[in-house]
Amino acid sequence: MQLSATVPRTIEKEPIWDLVIVGYGVTGLAAAMYAGRLEMKTLLVGENPGGVITWTDIVENYPGFIKLTGQELVDKLKVHAQQYNVPMEYDRIETIEKNNNGSFRLVGVDKTYHAKAVLIATGTKVKKLEVPGLEKFDMRGVQYCALCDGALFKGRNIAVIGGSDSAAKEAIVLSRFARQVYMIYRGDAIRAEPSNRDRIKLIPNIEIITNTNVTEFLGTKFLEKIKIDRPYNGKTELPLDAVFVAIGHIPLSEIVKELGVKTNNHGEIIIDRESKTNVAGIFAAGDVVDTKFKQAIVGVGEAVVAVYSAFQFVSEKK
Repeated sequence: MQLSATVPRTIEKEPIWDLVIVGYGVTGLAAAMYAGRLEMKTLLVGENPGGVITWTDIVENYPGFIKLTGQELVDKLKVHAQQYNVPMEYDRIETIEKNNNGSFRLVGVDKTYHAKAVLIATGTKVKKLEVPGLEKFDMRGVQYCALCDGALFKGRNIAVIGGSDSAAKEAIVLSRFARQVYMIYRGDAIRAEPSNRDRIKLIPNIEIITNTNVTEFLGTKFLEKIKIDRPYNGKTELPLDAVFVAIGHIPLSEIVKELGVKTNNHGEIIIDRESKTNVAGIFAAGDVVDTKFKQAIVGVGEAVVAVYSAFQFVSEKK
């Protein structure tokens, strides 16, 4: 009997990247572009294409563009990065491990990745109010993105909780749809940029309520009203069809803490002027780091510095 020859099966090894960028926002995309220019073997991995800036209706403070939407800015950065053929994966990195040889193993939901250096550009997630009724009405009247959900409440009464520039921008977007928009802020005066403060003054259906906190969300199936700790027009309940929460963000830094990467009291990754962390081979940039001034252009600048630092680190290893 003649035996057929057995063809040995070739087992493809997983590629080892010079740099894996974790994060799909403007910071990660800028890093991908710059790493491509430096001819690093680079992969970008992220689960939220564009990041939170895609929630922004109008961007007027990014150099080179007088006015564009957050999504348009993301699209331009992505096209630029694609000019250098940097592959991009939709995946969520759950853990990062350091190998004995100093390289890294990144475990995602779908795949595992290997890299000589890692750039963390995971950004932030929205901070939620810890008051009764939040869980019941979360995304059932308690919302987080005016650009995404504002049109659902056309002709209704809406509140924005927060006093930052981001909260002001949310109120401006919502004023196009709502009958009435209230900005509810715990401080004495909102902290928006002067241009946005001036815009709000000219919008008749925006009213600012200061020195006030929301203490409870109320309703049946959907949100119907809120309780506040200071009377407004003599009452401590305010009927509303929706509340948009804009009280800040939480840095998405958990995936590097087990590596021993240092963070500050706010959970932000501590970096130096070269975007290096305290762990060799781990770099970070954007809203996830301890830079005080959070802006897209700041994150993009940090990304460029981080990539150059990673380039030097990998080159020295070679």
